[in-house]
Amino acid sequence: MDHVTRAQPRDTAQVRLPDGRVYEGAVGTPLAVFTRAAYPDAPAPPVAAVINGELTELCTEVIQDSDVRPTFITESEGIRIYTRSLSFLLLAAAREVCPGLRLVVDHSVPFGGYYCRVLHREPLSAEELSALEARMRQMVDRDVPIVKEDVPREEACRWFAENGAQHKAELFDYAWNEPTVPLYRLGKTRDYFFGALVPSTGYLRYFALSPYHDGFILRFPRRERPTELRTPEDYGALWQVFQEYVRWLELLGVYDAWTVNEAAVNGRLREVILVSEALHELRVGEIARRIGDLPEDERRVVLVAGPSSAGKTTFSKRLAVQLLAQGLRPYPVAMDDYFLPRAEMAQRGLTDFDHPSAVDLPLFQQQVQRLLEGELVQLPRFDFPTGERHRGQELRLGRDAVLLVEGLHCLNPEVLPGQLGTHAFRIYVSALTQLKLDDHVRLSTTDTRLVRRLVRDVAFRGYSPEATLGMWANVRRAEKRNVFPHQGRAHVMFNSALAYEWSVLKPLVEPLLRQVRHPRHRLEAQRVLDTLRWFKPHPKEEVPATSILREFIGGGVLADYFPSPEERAARRRG
Repeated sequence: MDHVTRAQPRDTAQVRLPDGRVYEGAVGTPLAVFTRAAYPDAPAPPVAAVINGELTELCTEVIQDSDVRPTFITESEGIRIYTRSLSFLLLAAAREVCPGLRLVVDHSVPFGGYYCRVLHREPLSAEELSALEARMRQMVDRDVPIVKEDVPREEACRWFAENGAQHKAELFDYAWNEPTVPLYRLGKTRDYFFGALVPSTGYLRYFALSPYHDGFILRFPRRERPTELRTPEDYGALWQVFQEYVRWLELLGVYDAWTVNEAAVNGRLREVILVSEALHELRVGEIARRIGDLPEDERRVVLVAGPSSAGKTTFSKRLAVQLLAQGLRPYPVAMDDYFLPRAEMAQRGLTDFDHPSAVDLPLFQQQVQRLLEGELVQLPRFDFPTGERHRGQELRLGRDAVLLVEGLHCLNPEVLPGQLGTHAFRIYVSALTQLKLDDHVRLSTTDTRLVRRLVRDVAFRGYSPEATLGMWANVRRAEKRNVFPHQGRAHVMFNSALAYEWSVLKPLVEPLLRQVRHPRHRLEAQRVLDTLRWFKPHPKEEVPATSILREFIGGGVLADYFPSPEERAARRRG
């Protein structure tokens, strides 16, 4: 028989971990105390936790029994918290070592880190950089608390305005609806960092500062190896792309969320859109001219690769138009059309569309060989909603022909081995966003592609927002294994990022993200919503019909652009 007795209220609370362990402490004990007890010798301890489906900072006091799932830096959200906190540590140390320094976190680097630079003065000297790193390490060794203070919204906005952050004050005035704002204090530095932070500097043991060009790299681990710093590498081609985009942003007069919003308010965003598209077109034209200047045997095959939602398809079609203007005859081919039918993938036990094994490479290689030999080939056409592959257009390459192939794996040497790939011209496309929320918090290039993909998958591929979020981790893993390692093989890179796109995508993706109910996917959806909140929406109608953004939002004139050989012949006769 059940037995119930009257009890006194407990003055302790329990934390239950996924592995079944239970820890108990006084009500009001910070979550960090529990995680340190549970993982006392962890080289990379938890940096946050999920409680009741909500991401929770370790400074949070535990006031009731809770099921707690620790968040480590081996997870995507964990490494974001680590790097965000590390940026705060860098800023706090810089303000002590070099008072008055305006520090900007610019872009991520392939081996793990952020490229940083200073404004309105000479770059940091070797001595200054060494002193800065030494001060950061002192603060880590002392395990200085990062104090979270919930400040009334009006008071926080007033504090920002009085301390030289008027733009941040206006962002909060527009986007922040909660009654309080979490401000963080580290030593004498106080700021808001657009997301959760660790509770103290002792969590930030793995970092280094390395000089690079006119700035330096704040190095940190990749989440796959959370206690190791990879050796710095020269990423010259990628660096040039980032520098080009910085010049574009300067030309456009937009640098961060506030300047984009200001352009929307004063009616200048239309100009930003038009100039952004003109800069894209200039770059595509430059690449087309470079191809046109190549010897004929080195331009017969052009390969366009890049990660998911980079805009490869529209870039390829815009490049085709520019090649036509050069007197060449491009024939765009999508490697997506060579996907194995889903039924065949199931038979083979394949589930990952982002792995090269999902592509019928023997068929692709055979058809490329036949096309280069002048034969007539029946191209395939893949139907994403049904997962079936059908017969597509017939194609024969003529004189001055360029086979323009785009796909996730086009730079992988296995795609066109031997002589087939030796003389191919290779292009890498990605959305390398340089826009920021403020000087110290950059927008993730990955998030730009995720938002694009969410909109596109619902509109054109029959996937729900939850399905897209569910696939995203596998997509990212596949990119790291199969796409990013080959970007160095590219002859040229194209940055498909657009300074205005978050404003246009916001009203399209927000309703999709609010539909997400699965607990784990809801965390990711909320994180993206928390970024979108800082941008004012802008109507998609002002996006030009040839824009790369039209690949994701629809309404573009290039969606069905693939002139048949007969149409080309008619043009030549005309």
